Amino acid sequence: MARAGLSAARLTEAAAVMADRDGLEKVTVSALARHFGVRDASLYKHVRNLHDLRVRIALLASEEMTERIGAAVAGRAGKAALVAFADAYRRYALDHPGRYAATQQRLTPEEVADSVGFRRSVELTYGMLRGYDLAEPDLTDAARLLRSAFHGYIHLELAGGFGHARAVDASWARTLDALHAVLTTWPPRDDGSTP
Repeated sequence: MARAGLSAARLTEAAAVMADRDGLEKVTVSALARHFGVRDASLYKHVRNLHDLRVRIALLASEEMTERIGAAVAGRAGKAALVAFADAYRRYALDHPGRYAATQQRLTPEEVADSVGFRRSVELTYGMLRGYDLAEPDLTDAARLLRSAFHGYIHLELAGGFGHARAVDASWARTLDALHAVLTTWPPRDDGSTP
């Protein structure tokens, strides 16, 4: 392929496809340059370095993922919203494991400052949790619980870590039942603070 037409967006999309196919750790500037048939130096006009490229994958993935989640939760509340949110989150991660892995890297506030996807992710999460009548700091605690549960389950599923004969989807559904029960009966704080 010729050098003409290279852009940050085109490189990011190609890197995202490569991440899903080969794994995020296999995405390098050199591998991407080989894909386009150019020298590494040709890419540095569009991306600063490997970290910048991976951040761009994360930002792309966050926009794609929140678009799916937003469409899934629209018009829903309570358990229906939780299940729709969780199912869309999981489906995206299973469909795009490399892109999903990119969203799990630590990003600085400056790197996500202009990201509609990351901002929308927070809005969707907190909006869904407000349906359980939670307020701060419980909203943040509940958001961290959900992220931990979703990510842990998905990470094990992608790694083939569930060897029991019980269907993984059945266990996922029961996990969501349990999370709904926890959110419905969120424990009061015993530290003397008020909601």
